[in-house]
Amino acid sequence: RPESDSTLAASAAELLSALREAPPLTHCITNAVVTGFTANVLLALGAAPAMVDIVGEAGIFAGVASGLLINLGTPTPEQRAASLEAVAGATASGTPWVLDPVAIGALPVRTALAHELASSRPTAIRGNASEILALAGLSTGGCGVDATDTTDAAADAALTLASRHGSVVAVSGAVDLITDGRRLLRIENGDESLTRVTGGGCALGAVMAAFLGVARTVGANPLTAVASASLVYTIAAEQAAAQAAGPGSFAVAFLDALAAVRPSELTAAARAREFAL
Repeated sequence: RPESDSTLAASAAELLSALREAPPLTHCITNAVVTGFTANVLLALGAAPAMVDIVGEAGIFAGVASGLLINLGTPTPEQRAASLEAVAGATASGTPWVLDPVAIGALPVRTALAHELASSRPTAIRGNASEILALAGLSTGGCGVDATDTTDAAADAALTLASRHGSVVAVSGAVDLITDGRRLLRIENGDESLTRVTGGGCALGAVMAAFLGVARTVGANPLTAVASASLVYTIAAEQAAAQAAGPGSFAVAFLDALAAVRPSELTAAARAREFAL
């Protein structure tokens, strides 16, 4: 049963407005390649980033943060321990958290850690199609951090993970698929320029954590929060691509677009559908 673009866009507009009125403290344990870009994306959007990845502090901070991101892009021993500590802190305090299982499948350390973290029931899991298939045990992953599968090919895997872990699962790609196991959303906004900037996908996980923090405050459900994050992010990407000459100018224009995108613009720009399963 499809619902209109405007339904999701209206929810996204409400959450974006709430985020800017009360910036969510967004705790990110993320990879060394994308830390600065991720922080700048959150700041441009209106959230408050914090990159606390030290054992002995991560659990404490996760307990006071609005939302938490665990990204496994460069899982050093310190970050692995801090991730487990942060998830324990988030679970104890009810802080919503996002797992981004970067490049899992053939790489054993991060793959084992991803499964261990997933068993703690993330609020949301975000990855490309190959990562979602690998986490569901249906493939050996993609080519490094790049997907070798389409988002549609990972739909059943996303539904499996949502049911198994009680998580919202977001499959990112040319089309984004988002499900909580009961409903499925398909978001067709976005631009391929995001794939040419380091952190284009990883920063989306942080934005989802920020929106989940806002949703917890205003009483919106996690599926709506994750889909709203994706919608705002991909619409900003389209706006940035329209004026960029290449990857470098796109990265700058994207930060500007995140800061400038207005809640009132989302309805006209949204290309999304929600389906009851």
